[in-house]
Amino acid sequence: MELNPIQNTNIQGLHSPRTTAKPQSVMQQVGTTFQEALENISQSQQNSDELIQKLALGEDVELHQVMIAAEQTDVNFRVAVAIRDKLVEAYREIMRMAV
Repeated sequence: MELNPIQNTNIQGLHSPRTTAKPQSVMQQVGTTFQEALENISQSQQNSDELIQKLALGEDVELHQVMIAAEQTDVNFRVAVAIRDKLVEAYREIMRMAV
């Protein structure tokens, strides 16, 4: 199994100290990223629901495909909840800071 290194091009310069982006544009990028992630979770859920419905109706669907889709949706949802929890925690920490 070959391991490929992580490319810095996927980060889009968010961690670069030379980034001169305005805070608003960075916030828009973060918002767009989370919106895309939520759309992917929604699509995964719809796919899983469709497979479960087909299985329940007795259509020709492989059981392992249904289980894999359901588990992928579950993992995606858990990751989204963990990200949300970390964002709320960071927000609360920022709000506790003395100015």
